[in-house]
Amino acid sequence: MRTYEYISMRVAVSSTGEKLTDNISEVFARCPYFIIAEIKDQKIDKTEIIENKSTDQMSEAGISAAQLMAEKNVNAVITGNVGPRAFDVLKQFNIEIYTGSGIIKEVLQKFINGKLKKIENLKVEKNELPRRKRTGYPLFY
Repeated sequence: MRTYEYISMRVAVSSTGEKLTDNISEVFARCPYFIIAEIKDQKIDKTEIIENKSTDQMSEAGISAAQLMAEKNVNAVITGNVGPRAFDVLKQFNIEIYTGSGIIKEVLQKFINGKLKKIENLKVEKNELPRRKRTGYPLFY
């Protein structure tokens, strides 16, 4: 793990609400909000709250959310889970992906301290695919 000293970074967090005291959303593409924190000298310098417009999309929400992160010049994303399409697009834009849960402010501090797990690749076994409740068929993102 590395500590981000003296580096300015923009880190997007999938959020359940509009405050740093809210929790990280378990999903990336369909989270209600993104909180973008600008980190300077190991401190949260500024934040920007963005309502996620991808939540109501019928498909490709992951792609839209990942493109938004690139448009906002984000260097890293922290989320509970990320789907394969969003993962691929984030990787194409060289945006690092980290997994975290809990209160956003505390998780951002863990990120600054180099204590979060970076997601390098998605390993999903066929039997581990999310399933639709009624049909049992795989749910694709």
